[in-house]
Amino acid sequence: MDIFDNLALGLDTAFSLVNLWYCLVGVFVGTAVGVLPGLGPIATIAMLLPATFGLPPVSALIMLAGIYYGAQYGGSTTAILVNLPGESSSVVTAIDGYQMARSGNAGKALATSAIASFFAGTVATILLALFAPPLADLALKFGPAEYFSLMVLGLVASVVLASGSLMKAIGMVILGLLLGLVGTDVNSGTQRYTFDTPELADGINFVIVAMGMFGLGEIIRNLESQGARQVLLKKVTGLMLTKDEFKRIIAPILRGTGLGAALGILPGGGAMLASFASYSIEKKVSPNSAQFGKGALEGVAAPEAANNAGAQTSFIPMLTLGIPSNGVMALMIGAMIIQGLQPGPTIMTEQPALFWGLIVSMWIGNLFLIILNLPLIGFWVRMISVPYHMLYPAILMFCSIGVFSLNNNQFDVYLMALFGLLGYIFAKLDCEPAPMLLGFIIGPMMEEYLRRALLLSRSDPMVFLNRPISATMLGIAALALIVVALPVLRKKRDEAFHEEPA
Repeated sequence: MDIFDNLALGLDTAFSLVNLWYCLVGVFVGTAVGVLPGLGPIATIAMLLPATFGLPPVSALIMLAGIYYGAQYGGSTTAILVNLPGESSSVVTAIDGYQMARSGNAGKALATSAIASFFAGTVATILLALFAPPLADLALKFGPAEYFSLMVLGLVASVVLASGSLMKAIGMVILGLLLGLVGTDVNSGTQRYTFDTPELADGINFVIVAMGMFGLGEIIRNLESQGARQVLLKKVTGLMLTKDEFKRIIAPILRGTGLGAALGILPGGGAMLASFASYSIEKKVSPNSAQFGKGALEGVAAPEAANNAGAQTSFIPMLTLGIPSNGVMALMIGAMIIQGLQPGPTIMTEQPALFWGLIVSMWIGNLFLIILNLPLIGFWVRMISVPYHMLYPAILMFCSIGVFSLNNNQFDVYLMALFGLLGYIFAKLDCEPAPMLLGFIIGPMMEEYLRRALLLSRSDPMVFLNRPISATMLGIAALALIVVALPVLRKKRDEAFHEEPA
């Protein structure tokens, strides 16, 4: 089948009434999640995973994907109108977006955000359709040694590109790997790290970890940091850009889209890193750099294009290699496993309708988001005003019901509460939980490929260095750790994630 046959199959799948409905539900929920500070796509997807049990696989993945890239749109609304980013990837959008809103140009800022997001999302969807098939074909040639080395590279990249302390990120990955070992060893049948607790014999469900770390942990953290929100409740007008303003944002959108698309593919990259990097670059190359921090259109266009492109190209390694590039993609892999699907290159040949239907649905979702974000801006403004003390009891209820429904077991709810407490402690210690979730998801797969590689090589560890692709990936991983540990680069890395308003 060529690209046009594949897209025809995707169109037929995505345009079914059921999948259109779930696409609309996903982007609507995603926008709401992005608008409401204190929530996020990881926590929301984790809460909704139990609800996908009864859905067809393609509908479930279309809805969850819509939540992710929809949150990138919604996060810009609070960043511009409230100076309180609903999403971490919208932090830099607030720098210039809020200044525009204060000067009465909130409409232009929102319009710029919507245009940049739609263009970047469309381009990223095209790139996903073009580059995913050849990458999947290449992955089919991988053996156990190559897959193990690829996963090592993925974890190292998530450490290198994570914000905050390098040692803390490494520690979080190791913790995730250790948690992934809990349960019964498949080969020997013996229990590992269960502490004679029968409920842990089958391991820790990743939904419990995700809900606790990202759901409950975020609730506790937000309860102590909630302050008064200065919402610009006056009617938002002036959504049309002038010809000159439109010309100003073309180059930043193109640069942001290209950078975001590239960084989104990297493990540990994705939307947040893309938005920070694009803002820093735009601030240096823009002819209007003096206006940055005072309400520059370029300061809104570039990061918004970058975070949406990064969000959608992050699906490429997840769909083609079975490697999650960020926490949300780890949950998407979990959703596929729940649906009885094996993530990886075979998904394209075994489930072509799901693969291409998901890709086409992303373009449809971007179209829905234009409709949701601009005409319904008044609705989103009112939603921002909802007090947090009215939101968190409902979030707690959904988390508890969702976790209990996994196995109808109270122990799972208590375990979620424990991970919620750990999530809060990690936040206070400035330890980013996303690398831990990646380690938790990838750990069991790494162990399996390690065993297969050693079994085929008769326990010769040199198999990982004797095979050129495997050795190359391990070499890149080692080089990345050495380079980022250099004092000068480490300082630059820390500064990149703490962009201050000009």
